[in-house]
Amino acid sequence: MLGADTPIVLLQHGGLDNLSGKTGLAMLRYRQGPIVAVVDPAHPGADLGQLTGIDRAVPVVGSLAEALPFAPEVAVVGLAPSGGRLPEGMGADVAAALAAGLSLASGLHSRLGDDPALAALVQPGRWIWDLRREPPDLRVASGRAAGLPGRRLLAVGTDMSVGKMSACLELQAAARRRGLDARFVGTGQAGILISGAGVALDAVRIDYAAGAVEGAVLAAAVGAGPDTLVLVEGQGSLCHPGSSATLPLIRGSQPTELVLVHRAGQRMVQRLDAFPLPPLGQLIAAVEALAALGRPAGCGPPPRVAAIALNTALLDGPAAAEALEVTAAATGLPCVDPVRQGGEALLDLLPGQKRGPTPKRRA
Repeated sequence: MLGADTPIVLLQHGGLDNLSGKTGLAMLRYRQGPIVAVVDPAHPGADLGQLTGIDRAVPVVGSLAEALPFAPEVAVVGLAPSGGRLPEGMGADVAAALAAGLSLASGLHSRLGDDPALAALVQPGRWIWDLRREPPDLRVASGRAAGLPGRRLLAVGTDMSVGKMSACLELQAAARRRGLDARFVGTGQAGILISGAGVALDAVRIDYAAGAVEGAVLAAAVGAGPDTLVLVEGQGSLCHPGSSATLPLIRGSQPTELVLVHRAGQRMVQRLDAFPLPPLGQLIAAVEALAALGRPAGCGPPPRVAAIALNTALLDGPAAAEALEVTAAATGLPCVDPVRQGGEALLDLLPGQKRGPTPKRRA
């Protein structure tokens, strides 16, 4: 629905400086196509780079009307609020965008296209894309992705929002800079909006979740060769009591390798202080054990965690370097921050890539 070259305006109301705006912030960091303006009434006229740390020259305006001179074609809801409902204060700009002849893309749980008032504003040839919908023609997974050529890497995390999507997108960018065929499978709203395709896993009934992932991976791998790298965006965490996403991602993607993503220094599940995170080695063993199950016979060795992608965004340079060293020593696995150090540093650690010596793995 969202073309790679389509000029978009982000509706980022109050979300430029906090995690409620993570969808739009991810698009600002990773979308290759044009973002012509950001609407945030809380920060009109702000310098985007100074406010967000993202090196992208995009004007920040206070209303949708102020964004229209920049000629957007699609308005994208950039917020991911708790509960997934349209935030108060954004409704007027959503309506203004449709009335002005823009299309609308939204990853909210509340389906904006089902609102009669908004649907009536859609101009001829325009649309509302509520991407959090269950795909049609779902089927139960059957391990079909295991027969694909090339490699499939799945990012798994110690918690929500630790950087699983970022690790995959940094890997894809690094691989493409080297002329490699790397394809990204989005499984959440930001990943789908950035790539233009994928499956909104949290909109799929649990019986069909693995099958939906399988279908998305098969679609992404059309025409793939033996050197193709398919990067599957992780969701949720085995450590989170409310998450059920990791297992269908493993089953559906049939990964050939895994990357564990962790936020440096985090010891508890966010906002759930009664749930400590286990030692990384314990979680790695659990993930690898699960990934070894439910695989067709003869499809190669079970996947292993090849490296740790450590999110050091909250640390300064020396503290980040220390965290990387400590984590590598504690797990016996190579450890890099792909955002801070570049995707090449992580790509070099994957099987089949040229890389330096790997630390001896602890039992």
